[in-house]
Amino acid sequence: SNPPIAGTMASSVAQLPAVLAQRRSDFARRDAPRVAKVVKPARVRAAPARAAVAEPASAPGGVSGVERGSGHEVHKFGGTCVGSFERISGVCDLLIESAKSGVKTFGVVSAMGVATKGEPKVTDCLINATDMAAARNPAYEEELVKLERKHRSTAEALLTIPEELTKYMDNFMAELEDLRAMLRAMSIAGTSTQAFADFVVGHGELWTARLCAAVIRCKGFDAEWIDARDVLVVTDAEDGGVDVDYERSNANLDKLFDERGHGKAGANRVLIATGFIARTPEGVPTTLKRNGSDYSATIFGAMLIAKTITIWTDVDGVFSADPRKVKEAVCLESLSYNEAWELSYFGANVLHPRTTLPAMRYHIPVVLRNYFNQAAPGTSICDQCEVETGGVMNPIDVNSDRVNFIKGLATIEDVTIINVEGTGMVGVPGTANAVFQTVKEAGCNVVMISQASSEHSICFAVRSHEAAAAVKALNKRFEKAIAAGRIKAVEAVDECAILAAVGQNMCQTPGVSAMLFEALANANVNVIAIAQGASEYNITCVVSKKDIAKALRAVHGRFYLSKTVMSVGIVGPGLVGKTLLRQMKEQLASLKTDYNVDLRVVAVAGQSKMLLVGESEFALDLDAWEDSYAEGQALDMEAFVQCVTANAPNAVIIDCSASEVVALHYKDWLQRGVNVVTPNKKANSGPLPYYKELRNIQRNSYTHYFYEGTVGAGLPIISTLNNLRDSGDRINKIEGIFSGTLSYIFNTYGADDKFSDIVKTAKELGYTEPDPRDDLSGTDVARKVVILARECGIDIELDDVPVESLVPEALRDVASVEEFMEKLPEYDDEMAAKCAEAAAAGEKLRYVGVVDVENKTGSVELRQYSGDHPFGQLSGSDNIISFETKRYVGPSTLVVRGPGAGAEVTAGGVFGDVLRVAQYLGAPS
Repeated sequence: SNPPIAGTMASSVAQLPAVLAQRRSDFARRDAPRVAKVVKPARVRAAPARAAVAEPASAPGGVSGVERGSGHEVHKFGGTCVGSFERISGVCDLLIESAKSGVKTFGVVSAMGVATKGEPKVTDCLINATDMAAARNPAYEEELVKLERKHRSTAEALLTIPEELTKYMDNFMAELEDLRAMLRAMSIAGTSTQAFADFVVGHGELWTARLCAAVIRCKGFDAEWIDARDVLVVTDAEDGGVDVDYERSNANLDKLFDERGHGKAGANRVLIATGFIARTPEGVPTTLKRNGSDYSATIFGAMLIAKTITIWTDVDGVFSADPRKVKEAVCLESLSYNEAWELSYFGANVLHPRTTLPAMRYHIPVVLRNYFNQAAPGTSICDQCEVETGGVMNPIDVNSDRVNFIKGLATIEDVTIINVEGTGMVGVPGTANAVFQTVKEAGCNVVMISQASSEHSICFAVRSHEAAAAVKALNKRFEKAIAAGRIKAVEAVDECAILAAVGQNMCQTPGVSAMLFEALANANVNVIAIAQGASEYNITCVVSKKDIAKALRAVHGRFYLSKTVMSVGIVGPGLVGKTLLRQMKEQLASLKTDYNVDLRVVAVAGQSKMLLVGESEFALDLDAWEDSYAEGQALDMEAFVQCVTANAPNAVIIDCSASEVVALHYKDWLQRGVNVVTPNKKANSGPLPYYKELRNIQRNSYTHYFYEGTVGAGLPIISTLNNLRDSGDRINKIEGIFSGTLSYIFNTYGADDKFSDIVKTAKELGYTEPDPRDDLSGTDVARKVVILARECGIDIELDDVPVESLVPEALRDVASVEEFMEKLPEYDDEMAAKCAEAAAAGEKLRYVGVVDVENKTGSVELRQYSGDHPFGQLSGSDNIISFETKRYVGPSTLVVRGPGAGAEVTAGGVFGDVLRVAQYLGAPS
């Protein structure tokens, strides 16, 4: 009947790997070159150094076997390195060059990968064929055709000696036919086994190793390939990996070296072993599981007690952070084994911890290098990466860039924090054991644990897809305790991410944690949980998933870049905006050199278009930004903000516009952790609730909102006011000439002048707005009064400020500026009368804004001042502000005077606020 036949077939299939492995081994021995054994008397030679991981008995026949510790160098090449015939040729050249320099050279290769997308990967083809055959899909034959085509074309391009090509293809086709027979049998049975799959998938490495050895011989140098299944013996480990039986493996390697004469050949022969594959103690082919080829390299390195192990990949080495997330990530020169383990655990592109163990036992450096950029030195993973401290551990110098105490940063996204909390947990033995035993039984892996010393709660992190199962299991396990109130709840916090900072030199170094958390605070990132082991190699914190990119850049910038790196976006590239960009360009170098502040302008936005920095650039070219902006893309404010926040740990947006629409974005920017600097008065003089929201966000976070330029351009008006209040002084009244335009007009206007002529001259000189009514209406001064009043704690709206407009009522609604200027002379007599009245009293007219703090009012009006009053002595277009306080009273009020208008001084004031942000973020003052 069918079931027994199927069962018999399945049993036969299960045995096929071992049967065909023996057939392959017999075939390989028949094909191997005959080499005479060299027997040396044991008495004339000292016993060689052997791996402590395995001290096998003396090699058979009294021969010496492997001469361990004699300077072997192991080179492992991944699938991309052998993805085409050109790359394989380059790999062979590299190995030949190493051997010719007198180094005993040992290569380990993976199955062929691909050089360009769309080509078949050998391992993928083998896996696909296995899956298809198990599913009784005859398309597995197509995968075998792909394999033959790929290897035949590669061999024909590389093997220039006909005999080598024939021998290689004969071996290849024989093994391919074996695979075809196995797949056919499996297809009939409709089943597979793990041993079968391991046997099939290991052929890719066999074909590459054999091919590379043949290529080297075609290039005129001696080479032999080694089937790792003839050497490495492994057993399954509890964690899903494998453990190496070093005693048997070393004995096998000694025997192989003796039989093939590899020891005698020394540096005159390149040896190339298959990666990824091994065998069980029963002789069944198997694999080394995850990172198998890398693991093969370090195992062979340990068995040879090699000088170095080089892992050739397609990246320059291990980076300080994921370069896809942090543009400024740097390739590390070295890592300790411990640091490599920690980074690997958190998903960094580093060797798997199990991979480093064999090398670590013999203090063998493992170097990660880029095969496609061989000029790069790569990253060396070794025992220690010491910091020279003269034997004394001192607190960290936060201003020194002599050494990076944090080597690398890694993240795990999509995690959930589970918190088990309750007063009934305090002092109760076994609670933690019950929690984690329950989580284990639910099949969930805990990636981080944090517990306060009060024992009131335990929180831990799991992968998000495992969170529901963990919570369900815990609720069931503690059902009675929850009902009784001993445990308050089992809560899950979703949408979290883990940031790990790793560095062996953090150990016993005060101040490192402070720097890390200060960087997170300055970037407005909230820390949900913290964990650190006693070794102090790793500081782990949990943050919101939406903040992880910002957190990563902030911490990386703090330890690897200038002390303060700021990504700057500018809205409003008008006269003030252009001047500010020029001033920044002139100061960038000195700021970085003298103050360790790195300003990076990454975005410029106008009314309808914007210019954003390119993906591969750190900042816009401030020498050529205007030409690029002229061809910029359509304005997208969200894309603008994302560009600013994505390019540095600290983000600043400078609003140089006068737009109410832009001002309405401030709240969102501040809530997203973006610092805001602006001379735009619309937000602080707009609706009072909105102003209070902005100030509350500023007070309750590490995000900064500075607006010195809204009142006095470059004059320190708001900072002076705040300094007075912060020092305990009481403000009674603020009075000032806040408009440079109206200052010029009334400082120039005299009894013999016509008011309309003075206005016309001011317009021609560029002192007024395009429409002079914007200045003469007094609204701009009223806005400054409102801003100062609110800074003094007065809740006042713009409509609460009475304004004496200098625009004749009949001209307020005329259609054009030209018509206004034409009709203004008709009203000169009104102003002339006021001027005459002031002159008769020996006084001068001045247009002032007043904040009466005691009466909580503000006003804008034309007033008269004596000639000896500071306001009466004003000239040109200067502004002047008088502070009457508890300390500064009577004629001795505190007066601030200077240019209060113009692009240069306004831009300078804004620049000053930007540097204030930098100072708050940690730059030296």
